[in-house]
Amino acid sequence: MNEGIKTIIYPVKDIEQAKARFTELLGVEPVMDEVYYVGYRVGGQDVGLDPNGHSLGMTGPVAYWHVDDIKARIQALVGAGAETVQDVKDVGGGKLTAMLKDADGSVIGLIQEA
Repeated sequence: MNEGIKTIIYPVKDIEQAKARFTELLGVEPVMDEVYYVGYRVGGQDVGLDPNGHSLGMTGPVAYWHVDDIKARIQALVGAGAETVQDVKDVGGGKLTAMLKDADGSVIGLIQEA
């Protein structure tokens, strides 16, 4: 099952500057504020800032589709011509993420909640 896009993550070079900009833009304080990730929740949407995103292959914001079976979705996407950029990774508490690139070069993010 696919729950749609609920998360967008921006790769950033300076987490403190990005945090100041996004706090002003979104009008809320972060719900998670760590050196490795700053996250916001606004209007049912999660917005994240990742200072390691560029090194993970992110060239711009990545929209993450929330799915109930991340491995099955990866298999289906690869079968349809996508390639894995970041394999399944537990980002804490059992939440799994992965990143793929389709044949057009578009990055596709996947999240499976714990």
